Amino acid sequence: MIVVDALKILIAEDVESNFLYLNAVLSKIKAKIIWAKNGREAVEMFRQHDDIDLVLMDLQMPEMNGYDATRLIKDINPNVPVIAQTAFAMAEDRSKALDAGCDEYLAKPIRSKDLLNLVERFMHV
Repeated sequence: MIVVDALKILIAEDVESNFLYLNAVLSKIKAKIIWAKNGREAVEMFRQHDDIDLVLMDLQMPEMNGYDATRLIKDINPNVPVIAQTAFAMAEDRSKALDAGCDEYLAKPIRSKDLLNLVERFMHV
């Protein structure tokens, strides 16, 4: 695994324990992490930071869900990879996430290896 010091990842996750887990996993690649606690905050933070390389998007959040937040983020920058993360693991949930603009989908509980493999794939590290 290659360490990418400049990688900036926005994690949109309303459950603190889930965020802490994702943050711990991503610390292995020394990524800079920004935490948004709901979809609306995720969109605001994405607008404020024009150097975000990747978004991990929880789909079920308060104020604005991850589907709507993804659509707005993709309107701002269609090239930024968005990886959906959700407890919903049905086939229709995956297609709904991809239809909203997510580039990939991880079902919770997320295995650290799966997350790191996806980040590496999208960041070409």
